[in-house]
Amino acid sequence: MSEKTNTRQTILETAARLFFTRGYHATGLSQIIKESECPKGSLYYYFPAGKEELALECIHGTRELVIEKWASKFAAYDKPSDAVQAFVLDLAEDAEKCEYKGYMPFSFWMAVETSCISEKLRSAGQAVFASWQAVISDQLIAAGTEKEKAKEIGVVIVSLLEGALILAITNRDKQSLLTAAKCVPYVINQCPSFSNEG
Repeated sequence: MSEKTNTRQTILETAARLFFTRGYHATGLSQIIKESECPKGSLYYYFPAGKEELALECIHGTRELVIEKWASKFAAYDKPSDAVQAFVLDLAEDAEKCEYKGYMPFSFWMAVETSCISEKLRSAGQAVFASWQAVISDQLIAAGTEKEKAKEIGVVIVSLLEGALILAITNRDKQSLLTAAKCVPYVINQCPSFSNEG
């Protein structure tokens, strides 16, 4: 049983790495089989629907991993702004350690590349962003922020991080993430609410 679990995990990890570094379209099943060093039959045994199913699993796994990281930061800090800043600074350090190669916890490669060709993948991507926004807004609500404003801030924070990550990877420099981290307290504490505007 352990060997089967390891084989499945190896296939998933290989697929995720290739999707993140090469893109969804440029990654073929034969390449995943070759680089995972797993039998072809194993891939189709665990993922009978092929590449789309693999991508969905990768998206789900990334979603859960990032939610765990958010939860640990919010548990470690009293103020939501401090927790979000710490999260962004960790992203910057991790991106630098990875030399900005293939470091994109979901988002750009999947959301843009596949949303037009697969409704399942588009829906999965939508769920990822919604869940990350909810983690942030729930913490803000618990800290006393009005519900609608907290939701808006969640959208702004995720958008800020995604943009900063794209710039960091493109420039191979963490400065955009460090700048985003500096802006976090303003976004959380000073952001006006637009929900009542017509």
